[in-house]
Amino acid sequence: MKVGLVGLPTVGKTTFFNLLTNAKIETSAFQSGKINANFSLAKVPDERVDFLAEVFKPKKVTYAQIEVIDVPGLVIGASEGKGSGNQFLSNIRQVDCLVHIVRAFSDENVLHPEGTINVIRDIENIGTELLLADLQLVETRIERINTGKKITKEQMAEREVLQKLRESLENEIGLGEAKLSEEERKVLEHLDFFTGKPVIIVVNVDEDQLSEGYEDRNQILNYCKEKTLSVFEVSAKAEVEISELEEQDRVEFMKELNIKESGIDLLAKAIYQRLNLISFLTTGEDEVKAWTIKKGTNAKTAAGKIHSDIERGFIRAEVINFKDFKECGTMVKARELGKLRLEGKEYIVQDGDIMNFRFNV
Repeated sequence: MKVGLVGLPTVGKTTFFNLLTNAKIETSAFQSGKINANFSLAKVPDERVDFLAEVFKPKKVTYAQIEVIDVPGLVIGASEGKGSGNQFLSNIRQVDCLVHIVRAFSDENVLHPEGTINVIRDIENIGTELLLADLQLVETRIERINTGKKITKEQMAEREVLQKLRESLENEIGLGEAKLSEEERKVLEHLDFFTGKPVIIVVNVDEDQLSEGYEDRNQILNYCKEKTLSVFEVSAKAEVEISELEEQDRVEFMKELNIKESGIDLLAKAIYQRLNLISFLTTGEDEVKAWTIKKGTNAKTAAGKIHSDIERGFIRAEVINFKDFKECGTMVKARELGKLRLEGKEYIVQDGDIMNFRFNV
């Protein structure tokens, strides 16, 4: 699953990318004319994996991961090809979720492209660019159908839905809110629209703003609530300092800032959940691992994440949820207490299930 980091220049996108992925990308690279996107994998922190690693002492510990794409700052007019424009847009067309980073911090050494700090304005400006890009995609697709040598029945149906969507976009209503039936939405599934993707807003604040608040904070939070946008307040500057500290110093520093959990860790988990993903777990002396699946996946399909042979020869899954295992402490105790159970291929895997698959090929 892929997530794209978007936002205006100088909002801290590449810093967030580095924090999420542990990459070492130069944060001023985009400002110096670089227009290539950065791609890397982000670990999804998981206290369950940490606990199981302590119990089983495996040779290897593997967390769930998501692919993160960091693109050049989006300038106003990017939907028309300005700035890095179309290259930027093509890099994030196929992501599953957009993380929009906006800037609340002030820094006279880092100029805001609009000259002033205004979070809601920036959210709306980026939203408008993505909406216009979708409108351009609709127009291009309709034109391609109209100028084709032969228009098929399927293309006629698609054109009809595209025309309805065009009307919505012209009225500043994105695909997510457009009045389209499920059947009509299926017609457009092969096209990647920005306004149909889930969005998480990240307000980049400084350390003082993190603990004391900032101007228009309540207005911003209410705006995001009205727009049903998930919103997080994270200080990239503080997170960089946290990441560079030793464990004991890290705990003390976070306590000073009244932070119970790293904002980057919370963000990674939020992205995972927003993508409708869950993890099942496998344990042993060789490896403790979190496996990523979509919510609602059955046991047989989940087995295929490990190996196609396990899915093909699936017999039963031995299952215990992490919470029950933690209470028991060991698999032996769990078995004695009857907490381990056998499930069939149609069992819907739950987040945090510890699974051992029985199969025969």
